[in-house]
Amino acid sequence: MKPAILLDAGPLVAFFREGDANHDWALAQFAEPGALPFLSCDAVVAEASYLLRRERPGGWGVLELAAKGALRLPFAIGEHAEEISRLMRKYADVPMSLADACLVRMAELYPDSAILTLDRDFRLYRKHGRRALPLIMPSGL
Repeated sequence: MKPAILLDAGPLVAFFREGDANHDWALAQFAEPGALPFLSCDAVVAEASYLLRRERPGGWGVLELAAKGALRLPFAIGEHAEEISRLMRKYADVPMSLADACLVRMAELYPDSAILTLDRDFRLYRKHGRRALPLIMPSGL
């Protein structure tokens, strides 16, 4: 089984937003052989959809990725509420968003995963309390 790539909202927005500084990088990540499907969570979909609400294809583009199978959403927040809350309290000074906490929790559940992100805060976060998160980010971030 291939390692999971956990998708954050930033690359998802950059994928759809042609004027984004990371648009070409995001396109390349989606085109990487074997990268799809990405895994993510409802909080990331909600965040990306909100950020894309005034653009075409807007938030529905994100949902179409899920409908086409390029994005899978296997994570149920309710099943991990205690762990997510613990993470958000631990990183309250950052502060950690719900989407970020869900992705860190997913990284704990998918041990060979890497997080595809534009968010430098993931360099601070740890899974299982002390393990750095494998990240896929543009060089220079």
